[in-house]
Amino acid sequence: MIKSIKTLLLVATVTTLSACGWHFKNNDVLPQELRTLTFESADEHSDISRTLRQQLQLNDVTLVKGQENIAKLRLVNASTSSKVVSVFKQAREAEKLLSLTVQAIVDVPNKGAYPLEVSVHRTFFDDSRAALAKSAEQEMIMRDMYQQASRQLIIKMAGLNKEINQPK
Repeated sequence: MIKSIKTLLLVATVTTLSACGWHFKNNDVLPQELRTLTFESADEHSDISRTLRQQLQLNDVTLVKGQENIAKLRLVNASTSSKVVSVFKQAREAEKLLSLTVQAIVDVPNKGAYPLEVSVHRTFFDDSRAALAKSAEQEMIMRDMYQQASRQLIIKMAGLNKEINQPK
C-alpha cells in the first residue's frame, strides 16, 4: 500500500514538473558582465557566427549592437583542417580526422581582454565510391562541430567569472 502511494506520488510529481515546463536552470554561471554582449565577427553570416549567436541566445545572453561600456565577444578566427588517419589497401584515403579551432576574445570594459580558444575533433570515414552521401554526412558533422565549439566557448566564458570579478 505504501509502495503504491509512493509510486503514485512520484508519478504525479514528475507529471506536474514536466507539464508546466519547469527545468533546471544552470544559466546563472555566466558572470553578470557577460549577460549582455556585443557580438562581432568578420563574417556575420558564417556557420560558426550563426551557431555561436544561437547558443548565446539559448543561454539567455542579450545581444546588442554598437553600445559602449558593455562586454564585447569578438570571433577572431575559425579554421578547419583534415588529416588522413588511415588508408585502404589500394592507398586511398579511408578515414580522416576533421578539426575545428575557434579563437575569440572577450573584451570587458575596465576589466581587460580575455582570449579564448577551443578545438573540436571528429573522425570521418571517407569512401570515394559514395561521394555525394559522404559530402552530406561531412556537412552534418561540421554543423555538430560548430555547435560543440560554441558550447565550449560559452563554458570558457563562464570560467572567466573569477578573473572578471577579481579586483585590479
